[in-house]
Amino acid sequence: DKPVHITFFHDPMMRETVELYRLMASQSNRITTEFYDPMLQPAQARMRGVEFAGTSILESEGRRLVIYGPTETEIANSILRVSQEAQQVACFLDGHGEPDPFSLESHDHMEGTAGHTHGLGAKIVVHERHGMGKARNGLEALNYVVQKVSLTKADASLARCTVLVVAGPKTGLLPMEINAIDAYLRNGGNAFFMLDPFIRTGLEPVVREYGVVLDDDIVIDESSHFWTDVSAPAVTDYNRHEITRDLPLTFFPGARSLSPTPQRVPGTSVRPLVNSSKESFGGGNPERAEFKEGRDKTGPLTLMVVVNRRPEFVAPAEAVLRELRGDQAKPEPMKDASNSDTPMRASRVVVVGDSDFATNSFFHIMGNGKLFLNALNYLASQENLIGIEPRTYDQPRVNLTNRQMKGTFFLSIVLIPALLALVGIAVWWKQR
Repeated sequence: DKPVHITFFHDPMMRETVELYRLMASQSNRITTEFYDPMLQPAQARMRGVEFAGTSILESEGRRLVIYGPTETEIANSILRVSQEAQQVACFLDGHGEPDPFSLESHDHMEGTAGHTHGLGAKIVVHERHGMGKARNGLEALNYVVQKVSLTKADASLARCTVLVVAGPKTGLLPMEINAIDAYLRNGGNAFFMLDPFIRTGLEPVVREYGVVLDDDIVIDESSHFWTDVSAPAVTDYNRHEITRDLPLTFFPGARSLSPTPQRVPGTSVRPLVNSSKESFGGGNPERAEFKEGRDKTGPLTLMVVVNRRPEFVAPAEAVLRELRGDQAKPEPMKDASNSDTPMRASRVVVVGDSDFATNSFFHIMGNGKLFLNALNYLASQENLIGIEPRTYDQPRVNLTNRQMKGTFFLSIVLIPALLALVGIAVWWKQR
């Protein structure tokens, strides 16, 4: 909504980038452009502190941003960054073995190797290289400030957080931490809960207040899964929502299912976003993919939900429920966690039964990174950023098991050269 002026310094080989800037300017009357060649107009370059071609300067109401060698995605992100007056703060909960958002390293092992999985039989391994640095880079490219927050400190506060991200804690939270998160949500905070299966974090009652139950199972999908892991359900068909708009395939290595509470929580609107296939089931055995009649649920199972809590609808909803139950008791007004007179405020929450999908190993694959960023943008009420995904520059890699590597070695080093040698000997013998 703010005017943006772009000054691009280019050489004759950058005509495509110039045309890209002109195309963007033609789509909005709030974007103006200037173009200079630093070799032909060195005074303009010196005046703006530009040393070489390929530099873009974006200015908006006193804010200035410089980018180098921009691509289409980087240009769009930079326009949004420089036109926003305030930065959003994404706080990542820390202290319970969560993936580190400031770690850019991927896993120290190959995916798909024998005996390795993020689902069935997975052990809780806390490793500094299992980070979420790619997610942090994506958020920072969208003008977010990323911080880690530990609620065990005496001066810890969530007041500055636009969105709280709880990404796969491996141990339970302390009561004081749970109370702080509950108070944050009641005061209008927004949260992204990414909770792995078979781990009791203590947040189950907090999530239940939003009408969502964390099932104690792991989703097994033999008909639609990623790679060879049946406990990594893959999804291509989504429920309609801003978060899932134009979303490609996503997958969730080791995910629990989510269920609605037996009775609807007044004032909440729960919308499932991601579901597994009809052939899936929720297995209660963390070690084996087996279905037990009467214990395990059959698909489709919900993997991700978004919840909007609107306190102004609490009283009408409770009135309807009382009328249906024949209860004439007067409801108590909803207060915040501090038992003060401050009413509960509107908030948004996204719950997903897996955290691995947004880690460095899987963030850049298919739609996983886009799903994470879309959900966080929705929670921060930045719907205009939904669908803009920063590029990740990952070198393509082929993962081979030990048997596959031996077969490749035998085929390329032994078999094919031996066949060529036999053909050569046969031709030589025939000519002789």
